[in-house]
Amino acid sequence: MSFEVRENEITALLGPNGAGKSTTIDLIAGLERPSSGEVRVFGFDPYHSRREITQLVGVQPQSGALPPFLTVDETLRLFAALRHASSNTAGLRGRLGLDSARNTRVKHLSGGQQRRLLIGAALLGNPRLLVLDEPGAGLDPAMRREVDDLILEIRAEGTTVLLTTHHLDEAELLCDQVVILADGRVVTAGTQEDLTRELAQDAEVSFTLAPGADPSRLHDVIGEHWQTRPLHDGDRITVTTPDVDALLRRLTFARDLRVTGISVRQPTLEDAYLAVTS
Repeated sequence: MSFEVRENEITALLGPNGAGKSTTIDLIAGLERPSSGEVRVFGFDPYHSRREITQLVGVQPQSGALPPFLTVDETLRLFAALRHASSNTAGLRGRLGLDSARNTRVKHLSGGQQRRLLIGAALLGNPRLLVLDEPGAGLDPAMRREVDDLILEIRAEGTTVLLTTHHLDEAELLCDQVVILADGRVVTAGTQEDLTRELAQDAEVSFTLAPGADPSRLHDVIGEHWQTRPLHDGDRITVTTPDVDALLRRLTFARDLRVTGISVRQPTLEDAYLAVTS
C-alpha cells in the first residue's frame, strides 16, 4: 500500500469494514508494528521513532476517550503537558468553539463537543499532519456538521488532514483527495471529480411529458445513444446519458414534445465507491 497525502489538503481513506482503514491509521501513528514490510511517514519509522512522529502527527483515534471528570481547560492543559506542547490552550479552546464550556466537565459535554475536544487534543503542538479516525462516528447530523466545519477550518489554517469515514456525504463535503481501500490494498485514488468521471455511471435526467405532447416523438428526440426507463408511477421518464447538455438541448427544442419538471442527478462519490467495492 502506498498513497500520497498532499500538503494543506484533506484526504479521505474510504473502504468497507475490514478494508484496513483503522489499521492503516494505527500504522501511520506508530500504534501498531507492521507484520511485514515498512512504514515511513515524513521519512521516519512511526513505531520506532515515537518522539519524532508525536511532534509531526496528531491523532484522533476512533475509540478515543477523555477523562470524564476534567474540565475542558484541564483536559487541554493535561494533553499539552503530555505532548510537551507550548500551544496556547486558551486560543485553541476558542478555535474549537468551546469557550463557553471551558469549565464544563467532559462527562457533561455533548457528543459533538467531546469530539471537537478530542480533535483539539490532537492539534496540540501544531502537527504537520492531523489524522482523524471516523471523526463523525456516532454523532447526529447536526453534531457531524459542527465537526465537519471545524475540520474545514483546520485545513484553511494550513494543517494537512487524513481521515477515515463511512459517511460518503462527509467525504464529498470535506475531501480534496480520496483513497479507496479493499482487502488491505489501494484499489483507486484521486480527486472526487476524477473518480466519478472514471468509475461512476452516467448522469440521469428525469422529466414528465406535458399534456398534449406526442410520446411517439420521444425516441426520435432522445436517439439511440441514451437508455430510457419509466419510473414506477408511469408519469416520469428517466434517461441515462453521458452528455446532459446535449440531451437537455434536444428536449428543450424538440417540436411536438413538451416536457416539464426536468431534474438532473449527476454521478456521486457514492456511485464511484460502489463501483469498485461492491
